[in-house]
Amino acid sequence: MVTPVNPPPIPPASPPPLTHAWQRADSAQPGPPPRSGLGPSLSEGVRVRVLRAAHGDRRAATELASVLTERQLTGLDPLPAQPPVLLRAYRQEVRALPDSTRFLLLLAAADQHPVATHAYLRAVTAAGIDTRPLDAAEAAGLAHATADGIAFRDPWTRIAAYETVRPSDRREVHQLLARVLRGEGEEPRRAWHHGAAALGPSRRLAARLRVAADRARDTGEHALACALVERAAALAPDPHDRILLLARAATDAWHSGDTDRARRLAASTPDDALSGLLALRAGNATDAFDALLTAAVRCAGGARGADGTVDRGPGARGTAGALPAAEAGPVSVGESQAASARPVTGAAVHLLARVTEAAIYTGDLRRCREAAAVADRLGIVPPGTLGGLAAAFEGRYEDARGVLEAAAGRCGPGGDPTLLIHAGIAALMLGDHTRAASATVRAAASARARGETVTVPQAMEFRVYAEFWTGRTRAAEADTLDALRQAYATGQDNGACHLQAALAMFAALTGDEEVCLERAEAARTYALARGLGLPAALSLFALAFLDLGAGRFAASAARLRALAGFGPGHGHRAIRHLATPLYVEAAVRSGDTRVARAAHADYDRWARTIRSADDLALSARCHALLASGPEAVEHYRTALDLHASGTRDFERARTELLFGGALRRLRRRTEARDRLHSALEAFEHFGSPKCAAQARAELRVLGEPASPARGVDDLAARLTAQQLMVARMAAEGATNREIAARLLLSPRTIDHHLRGVFARLGIRSRIELVRMLGEG
Repeated sequence: MVTPVNPPPIPPASPPPLTHAWQRADSAQPGPPPRSGLGPSLSEGVRVRVLRAAHGDRRAATELASVLTERQLTGLDPLPAQPPVLLRAYRQEVRALPDSTRFLLLLAAADQHPVATHAYLRAVTAAGIDTRPLDAAEAAGLAHATADGIAFRDPWTRIAAYETVRPSDRREVHQLLARVLRGEGEEPRRAWHHGAAALGPSRRLAARLRVAADRARDTGEHALACALVERAAALAPDPHDRILLLARAATDAWHSGDTDRARRLAASTPDDALSGLLALRAGNATDAFDALLTAAVRCAGGARGADGTVDRGPGARGTAGALPAAEAGPVSVGESQAASARPVTGAAVHLLARVTEAAIYTGDLRRCREAAAVADRLGIVPPGTLGGLAAAFEGRYEDARGVLEAAAGRCGPGGDPTLLIHAGIAALMLGDHTRAASATVRAAASARARGETVTVPQAMEFRVYAEFWTGRTRAAEADTLDALRQAYATGQDNGACHLQAALAMFAALTGDEEVCLERAEAARTYALARGLGLPAALSLFALAFLDLGAGRFAASAARLRALAGFGPGHGHRAIRHLATPLYVEAAVRSGDTRVARAAHADYDRWARTIRSADDLALSARCHALLASGPEAVEHYRTALDLHASGTRDFERARTELLFGGALRRLRRRTEARDRLHSALEAFEHFGSPKCAAQARAELRVLGEPASPARGVDDLAARLTAQQLMVARMAAEGATNREIAARLLLSPRTIDHHLRGVFARLGIRSRIELVRMLGEG
């Protein structure tokens, strides 16, 4: 006897890009829901995903948030598959319609989601269906006809139209839609409808759905591939096959950016690779490292001890799990499984790339060494960033340079997005910001072309460093904020934490103290709970940078000394290294140079090894700060000569500011004025008012007039980047709460920004702001 397998209930539509999610609220209640409506206990990432799951509907979002568990509220567990909200009322509306009208709505709903097949009109024509009954749905305001088919009032109405019918009716419409899908390239969608109409388990149909999923995956349609493989799992008669298919579906869901779905699917599979990958993006980085390294060993055919543990060499941790059914890179399920007998596999290499990312996040030298040793034992050439990190952290700078140069060289167009991101990281470590920006931009482009939505914000995590150091703050801050939204929307809260810390750095550079403090505190609190040493260290670096710009030199030096003493999960050696020039300046200005000299000696050795013009320039600036008189002047000149060959224009301006101050104290007034004016112009261009104020203060001591900020009529020159964004949103009519939701800040901070905007522009109301922006 055949066990019926009903067509799958239609899941909510894939949410729109987050940048437009706020416009999708019901017309009676426009704009994003207030934070209080979703409860203060929600983390920011959960808040964003709840809004998306509710399709922007305030009531649905509030109701969904009210039924979440404690672990779901904090983001540790995925959101429920079908939000139990509002559907009762929607179903009543649909049931009130005539049967013929409900059939048309069912046909349209089955044609649209979860797989858009664009076959409604063909199905109506082929079956000779009378479409006049649709008038009843239009009169009820539930749906209306368009040139392409039927448009529903909202996603909830579409869900209700699909669910409030008999299973036999759903099978009938899926069979009809399958019959009319005969065009070139329509096989995956035809297979979907055949699978949805199946009565019971079928090995043949499950195999067909797997093949269709492969085709969809090849064209970058990971959401479609996920739906096909998940349905294949439901139809597979063999439990082992079902587990492998669910793991493959979880990987496709992950690549498409639907992380909650991926986590729900992964919960059904004993897969180290999947659990490690998901922990890497939204869990504990140490747990992610252990799970991913275990999966890499098993994928490459690592030995298993008598007690069932995987042999990862001395100090190994973790137990043997199932062979990776889904991988961290572009290798199919079957290939991952078959690869267990081979010593080296593409899947193992990609898993080691993810292991490297976990090590980067934690900043743990011991884990870097362990991963490198495992790769060597298995005969796998690890990602260059892994070997480079291990060598650099151990002080083997020559070895690190060679490995990193090779990795950074793999940043040409096209290629695997993950490897391009690693090329960008290697370039950053070498001080080559141009190559780092190029690699990460190409990584994002490649990810988009492959349909790997989830990888795009990952690329931005490291591109932001290059943008920051080269002084492109205004455009980069907007790009980083967009990446932060994408990270939250795709369930990558760890990446979002990293981006929050980067935005704190931008706020420090622009002198926006309140935003810097808010973002740094949010990033550091989250990072410490997840063992994320990189964003924890970066947020502390941002606060030290803010202190230095405000003239709080002792406070800045104290923060950076603390950073140097933090271990894995709290600090990061790479950030400590980047902060050395800042620490030397803060220490010299606060009168404590003993530790600064030792820190600079190591920085100078690295700069001379990698031969980066920017790092050598900063090292020369440190020499100048630690010297005096004519010797300091020569070091400053050397630094500026080296800056001319580099890309860190903001640091060049800071060198000119320090050089101008030194020349003033040596009574070389003419050259001091030239250097200080050059620095002032650069700081105004970068939108760094506190650094500009320091340059003006030095010029006033020289007797120069305290000139106002350039471009009195240029709003961009009078406001910080954050203030300008707030001003534009306010002028468009957004409330403080709506602006706060869009910028992922608190309403209190937005109020502070608006008061600052009004003060800087000399206005008192939003009406004046609208007029001024309109004139601008």
